[in-house]
Amino acid sequence: MRKRAAVLCGAAVVVAGTFTSVPADASAPHTTPSVHAAKLTWKKCGTADYPTLQCASLKVPLDHANPGGQQITLALSRVPHTAKKYQGPLLVNPGGPGGSGLTFAGFIASGLPKAVAAQYDVIGFDPRGVGKSKPALDCKPGHFNPVRPNSVPSTPAIERANLKRAQSFAAACGRKYASVLPYIDTISAVRDMDSIRQALGARRINYFGYSYGTYLGAVYAKLFPHQVRRLVLDSIVDPTGVWYDDNLAQDYAFNDRHRALMAWIAKYDTTYKLGTDPERIEAKWYAMRAALAKKPAGGKVGASELEDTFIPGGYYNGYWPYLAEAFAAYVNHKDTDPLVEAYENFAAVDASGDNGYSIYTSVQCRDASWPRDWRQWQKDNWDVYEKAPFMAWNNAWYNAPCAFWPTKSLSPVNIANGKLPPVLLFQATNDAATPYEGGVTVHRLLAGSSLVVEEGGGNHGVTLSGNTCLDTYLATYLTDGKVPRGGGEADAVCQALPDPKPLTAKAASTSSRGAALHRLLGSRG
Repeated sequence: MRKRAAVLCGAAVVVAGTFTSVPADASAPHTTPSVHAAKLTWKKCGTADYPTLQCASLKVPLDHANPGGQQITLALSRVPHTAKKYQGPLLVNPGGPGGSGLTFAGFIASGLPKAVAAQYDVIGFDPRGVGKSKPALDCKPGHFNPVRPNSVPSTPAIERANLKRAQSFAAACGRKYASVLPYIDTISAVRDMDSIRQALGARRINYFGYSYGTYLGAVYAKLFPHQVRRLVLDSIVDPTGVWYDDNLAQDYAFNDRHRALMAWIAKYDTTYKLGTDPERIEAKWYAMRAALAKKPAGGKVGASELEDTFIPGGYYNGYWPYLAEAFAAYVNHKDTDPLVEAYENFAAVDASGDNGYSIYTSVQCRDASWPRDWRQWQKDNWDVYEKAPFMAWNNAWYNAPCAFWPTKSLSPVNIANGKLPPVLLFQATNDAATPYEGGVTVHRLLAGSSLVVEEGGGNHGVTLSGNTCLDTYLATYLTDGKVPRGGGEADAVCQALPDPKPLTAKAASTSSRGAALHRLLGSRG
């Protein structure tokens, strides 16, 4: 959902639109002779972490309704199968929209049991417009350079400054990519996925997606149900709220996770010395925010950048010890260095982040209808702010270019589906980026699906990050297609991993797999 470059914590900032059936032109698979004839040439492109990676490129139509027209290029990656038992390609996606999937193939292949991964060609890809695919969009480089205006529009001047930023970003996209933007959307990306399937010579594909990647997978399954062999969705977007309404729901959930962090800090008062009352600690956090609005730390971390720095803690509790140390250093010692370091590690946006945000807005603004009357945004976000202030306006401005987007919006896809083989779903009960209700909704809409719940979990992206219970269900499904059948809202329940400990020599705060996953996932999408 929402994408922050340095952290790339997965999640899809989700938002509005009526819930309708698939558009008429999307109801039937469309293939072209040029794609059928495509041949992939794989070359070694291994990294230190993923030495067996291979890379290739594939040309696809910019407009799939005009296969003979302008072509664009998709960047692909592969970890090839090694077992005699071959179960076909496993396409993987880390979310966003705007997340790069090239190294993600290596992450997935290395995280699965060796015997399971060996049975698949694990296929990563940069979706259209992303990363090494061409063209790669970058509407306005440096859009998130610090220090931005205060996110809370407490005065007309602050609101005008934020509105100007949103309008100028949308206008820049329209100027630079007028011929491309009408084709940067989920349905077009799904058609690209089927072009990848054809180029691989596969009759059916397996698919594994996180966050926004769950919506991408569900839409693929709707348009191409008979090309789906196995489907895994982890941390699930509510498809009935794409994208405006889901964003508002997300604000409440992130506020809850921020308060969970405050309670965690209170538990370790001997370490952080911020007090034992979570509400008073929260008050100190907002006092810090007010001070930074007047005097940014290191000339970089103002009020908006502070929110950017702490939002990743809502995606992954492994960041809590680092955030708590930065918070405590500022409050107790007036030391701004740890706060600036945390911002640079977790929130600062580089060139890949500029690209990711360009795709994030391009897809979400095109996918579904957004209010074009700014008064509706004002009313809705002030209403949220009264109850859940932590991320409300930061999230609103992140998505505000959609109020001024230069393309028309499509209708959301009704992902309800009764034509699929068993589907495996994973959802944490306290996930902020894709709240729990989304997993329950998709479980209901995908007939025959099975929902595995991480009880008490608050992280976004829960498989292949250290929870053996969840990973066992995943491995079993990818091995033989079997899913748990418990009936009711959840078919199986796994307990969440314990919260981290403060940073000490005796207690590590995170698992390396968990940290790696949350660097790869596309945050706010």
